[in-house]
Amino acid sequence: MDGLSYDIRQNSVETLHELFPNIFSEGKIDLEKFKTVFSDKIDFHNERYTLNWAGKADVFKALQERTSATLTPQPELSVHFGAAENVFIEGENLEVLKVLQKSYYNKIKCIIIDPPYNTGNDSFIYPDRFKENLEDYEKRAGEKDEEGYMIREGLFRKNSRENGHYHSNWLNMMLPRLFLARSLLRDDGVIFVHIDDNEVHNLRLLMNEIFGEENFCTQFVWQARQSIQNDTDISESHEYILVYARIRRAENRRLKDSNASNWFNEKSFAFYPKDVDEEKFQNLDNDPRGKWKADPFDAPNIRPNLTYEIINPKTRDKFLPPQGRHWRTTESEFKKLLNDNRIVFGKSGTGKPQLKVFYNEKKDYGSTIDTWLDGNTYGTATKGTKTVQALFDGVAPFDTPKPTELILNLLKFSTKKEDLILDFFAGSGSTAQAVLELNQEDGGNRKYILVQLAEPCDENSEAYKAGYKTIVDISRERIRRVIQKIEKECKEEEAKNGMFKEECSPSPWGRAGERLGFKSFKLSPSNFKVWRGEEITEENLEQQMELFIDPVKPESKTENMLTELMLKSSYQLTDKVENKGHFYSVNDNKLIIALTKMDLDIAAEIISLLPKKVVALDRLFKGGDELKTNTALQMRDAGVEFKTI
Repeated sequence: MDGLSYDIRQNSVETLHELFPNIFSEGKIDLEKFKTVFSDKIDFHNERYTLNWAGKADVFKALQERTSATLTPQPELSVHFGAAENVFIEGENLEVLKVLQKSYYNKIKCIIIDPPYNTGNDSFIYPDRFKENLEDYEKRAGEKDEEGYMIREGLFRKNSRENGHYHSNWLNMMLPRLFLARSLLRDDGVIFVHIDDNEVHNLRLLMNEIFGEENFCTQFVWQARQSIQNDTDISESHEYILVYARIRRAENRRLKDSNASNWFNEKSFAFYPKDVDEEKFQNLDNDPRGKWKADPFDAPNIRPNLTYEIINPKTRDKFLPPQGRHWRTTESEFKKLLNDNRIVFGKSGTGKPQLKVFYNEKKDYGSTIDTWLDGNTYGTATKGTKTVQALFDGVAPFDTPKPTELILNLLKFSTKKEDLILDFFAGSGSTAQAVLELNQEDGGNRKYILVQLAEPCDENSEAYKAGYKTIVDISRERIRRVIQKIEKECKEEEAKNGMFKEECSPSPWGRAGERLGFKSFKLSPSNFKVWRGEEITEENLEQQMELFIDPVKPESKTENMLTELMLKSSYQLTDKVENKGHFYSVNDNKLIIALTKMDLDIAAEIISLLPKKVVALDRLFKGGDELKTNTALQMRDAGVEFKTI
């Protein structure tokens, strides 16, 4: 009871909503929809099938804005930093995705993300102030407390169901991130997006728009819970995983080929088969070829040359293919199979024809993937929590982490041993653990890039009480503990078998450093002053020109500038870097970066290495215009691209 009089307007709206729910959008009356019901004059301009919402146009404008941000290396928070081929990035994922565009465009094989589900109780970043300038946004996004941790109110907002733009805010958050993610995928790349019933309908339409409806692969249904909730009308036990490819192969069925590597068109995505379950095979007739199971002998579609009558030799019953289907082989091939004891007619011999499929043959081809991901095989939410608890000595520092088994199997379906995986809603780091464990399982060398915002932990949470102030702290620590667990298991295996395993070597420069370690980075402002021509006035022009005589910010460190210039020269965060004294060599001299000193001898040494590109700080030539001119001419004559900053 609020002490106010009867709300006539609200009651009218509620009555109207009950009678005509189709004229409402996000809790408000949509006047265009209202007219379709109550007006005689109905006129839709530019009719087309499209997904639209409040703020969509502004999001595209924000998406097109370029960023000057960079990534700062954090060796002290990394594991085997020098050799590691995995990457962990702390920062707001939209800006990070923009930063990664040059270096990782068309390089990622698999993206797996678990974004906010928009339940009405979760908080996430969504742009609701499109008119603020970049500096205002950066200030708001970078608000920190006295200890340097991000303030939730500075960036996060709870998107409650009472919000007039409840669905729009979520779509505004998702659109730019998915748009940028698509450009990072290889042509044969794939993206898996976890979601539940709150937004699955909108997500499907959004991804149709971004990836193309023709590139929809499937919608997995995952059994997230096996227990029954007795305090609700319906116990919701499932969630979804939407799967889209950058380019999907037109033919969905696997090509029959004895060479498994030729099953797929390398220019487009198709699922790799899952492992065959040997328990489903038996040898009921003691066939010398081993265990087998009976598969249907019919196949989809109708082909006249594969439609013929088959007679059961025991009962003399006659069989034709089921309606709309044909037999698997021609009649002559069928007779060969029958004579080779590869055709059975049910367990009793009185049924329709079936094909004997032998385990020893089938295991090389694998088994078809099912869209139902049961909790026993793929883990449940409870299993995910127990996995994290086991790593953190019984403490559960993160709510509802995805089970490692689920992600590991998605990676089996979609990646080969050398592929690169991205997760830009990293959470507790389940994807990293899945990658590392799958590599241990099949000897692979898959690499991951994880991105996670330093979202503060609630002060009443187990995580905060255990000393973890942000989700980033939890995620990095989880990966460290997984690495320690794998290294321990390797040492135990070495001791048991009495043999050295290179991949278990604890040396940071050994195989374990590459496969298990990770480089940590943090999203940061550029190390270089950004020219803002639109902000230059007659009064401050001279001052601005003086500032940009040396574009390097005073606080910039050499290693930070090195990383930024690598990224902005389209090199990756794990590319090989060598310190040559007065300059750095990237990827065996393909790129040279000079940050500390330059003279004729150094320039000659650089040219002798025949790099493709050389980047140097302009201040290294201060007072030496002749040196700069001669260096530029020598680089040009040697066919080297030369650029100064």
